[in-house]
Amino acid sequence: MATVRPAEGDTFAQILEWNAENRGKLPAIREKHLGIWQTWTWSMVREEIRLLAHGLSDIGVKRGDKVAIIGDNRPRLYWSIVAAQAIGAVPVPMYQDAAAKEMQFVVDHAETRFAIAEDQEQVDKLMETMDLCESLEQIVYSDPRGMRNYTEDYIHSFDSLEERGRAHMQANPSFYNDEIAKSGSDDTAIFLYTSGTTGNPKGVVLTFKNLVSMGRMSVELEKLAEDEDTLAYLPLAWVGDNIFSIAQSYVAGFCVNCPESQATVLQDLREIGPTYFFAPPRIFENVLTTVHVRMEDAGRLKRGLFDRCMKLAKRVGVAKLNGHPVSMLDRFKYWLGGIFVYQPLKNALGFSRMRRVYTAGEAIGPDIFDFYRALGLNMKQLYGQTESTVFVTMQPDDEVYPDTVGIPCPGVEVKVDEATGEVLYRSSGVFKEYYRNPEATAEAKTDDGWVHTGDAGFFDTKKHLKIIDRAKDVGKLNDGAMFAPKYLENKLKFFPFIREVVTFGDQHEFVTAMISIDPDAVGNWAERNNVSYASYRELTSKETVYEIIRENLEQVNQELASDPAMASSQIHRFVLLHKELDADDGELTRTRKVRRRFVAERYKEVIDALYGGASEIHVEIETTFEDGRTGVSAGDLLIVDVPTVAAAPAKAAA
Repeated sequence: MATVRPAEGDTFAQILEWNAENRGKLPAIREKHLGIWQTWTWSMVREEIRLLAHGLSDIGVKRGDKVAIIGDNRPRLYWSIVAAQAIGAVPVPMYQDAAAKEMQFVVDHAETRFAIAEDQEQVDKLMETMDLCESLEQIVYSDPRGMRNYTEDYIHSFDSLEERGRAHMQANPSFYNDEIAKSGSDDTAIFLYTSGTTGNPKGVVLTFKNLVSMGRMSVELEKLAEDEDTLAYLPLAWVGDNIFSIAQSYVAGFCVNCPESQATVLQDLREIGPTYFFAPPRIFENVLTTVHVRMEDAGRLKRGLFDRCMKLAKRVGVAKLNGHPVSMLDRFKYWLGGIFVYQPLKNALGFSRMRRVYTAGEAIGPDIFDFYRALGLNMKQLYGQTESTVFVTMQPDDEVYPDTVGIPCPGVEVKVDEATGEVLYRSSGVFKEYYRNPEATAEAKTDDGWVHTGDAGFFDTKKHLKIIDRAKDVGKLNDGAMFAPKYLENKLKFFPFIREVVTFGDQHEFVTAMISIDPDAVGNWAERNNVSYASYRELTSKETVYEIIRENLEQVNQELASDPAMASSQIHRFVLLHKELDADDGELTRTRKVRRRFVAERYKEVIDALYGGASEIHVEIETTFEDGRTGVSAGDLLIVDVPTVAAAPAKAAA
């Protein structure tokens, strides 16, 4: 492992100068294009960003201007972020799968004058917003495919921008260095918009101090080095990608790898074999679902070997990682399992070189967490939010538990409000403000720097933080028992057939659930069992599918019954939705968080039927197609009862 030497500088453009001088020949970023990996060194990246900065200035970008960045993870878009920052402009990354209407809100709210887009699809959406947004003036595109007939004078190709940059550089040779010297740690670095679970997203203003300080803290804490490899596949608009793919990469000097497309992420992951990897729980759930599906297709001998080795791994592998004593016989068995199962599986997933694996964003199921740690992967949980520049708490290597999110990171103070149970924090990563929203800023930040997370939690006896749920989502059943919907939903999403769940119970006698199945996992099962179907809707109507999901819920009810605090939250009734919950329909955020209030209103008839004793209900829901057209998705939904289990008696106090 290379020696850790954090780069110097207060802004990313200044840090880039240090890297180009001290790490000039080391790889900084790669991209797979047409099946071939292309590499740029730190010195090459500096030259690209210099050209872009001059080009942006030539088309009129000035200090303080907002520049929208939209597309997949591409080197040119990462360079555009730093190039805009270098001349004092503010990049505003947007979710690449956002509809034009969603983009319109961000463009308008951020008062964006310029936009840099990956391809024709993003340009078309930006052009659609221009009729409604007075601020947007010019668009730059990177991928020329499909752009031949776009002759508007406000549209520029990336190549032409670089040509203008060369001419501007010749005419103004000191411009770039003069501009990067003007910026400091307290200057605004970026606007990152929240997912907007309860309404319009808020523009979180982060400074260079926020990003660089959290980058340095995490690099030093986790001893990240120049020889790390990581895969950049998460949205540029998400704060995590700005930390992992820019802040940490620039500070530590490691290489960021961009996949060929979102469809090839898992294949590219296997080719790169990253040493350092972050993913939200949903990604790990999807990978595990793929493993389960493949094992169902395997022969009896291979499936039996896998099941036996994984039982051993969950007992021995987790104990080894946690530093617990393991007998020589178990070590030997685990070593054999590594030869026949664990290492081949890690190679197939692209996890064979991983030294550090992190997950955050929401709680991960304990069984999923233990599965990866059983393979010998040092998976840890961290907790944070956009407003904290990611880091609030993290699990130390020798204190990893599936039901906690760790201890406060160095330099971060965390406390729990005794009256409300809400978690609060303050650190150098605390955001500056919500752009053009002083009321929300005052509501989120106290005068002495504490930030309200909106999450309910507590510190356990090990001094680790446990997050229960969003404070506003935690409710009570009619018997007074606590109802924590996210806790229940995370337990259910462990099962490979279940993709999304929304549970209900606040101010009700019992808990119910609406479930979206995983079409890949259920479809694979249907093919293997000769169950014919023609659509997602038809698949959800199969009684055999309902029976499998009911068995999953029964298993969860048995687990809940053993916990006196959660026994009342056993699920009594459920329904399989005839369509997937979709961000385009407003049911999920772009980070795939459920918009509970919206879903509750949209599916009110279904919820009423769940509690009204009905066994079937006809539903018609307006849906949005990929091309922006709308239609109606209709179906007759079955409502099924789930057996509950008598609660285990509470243990008497010692």
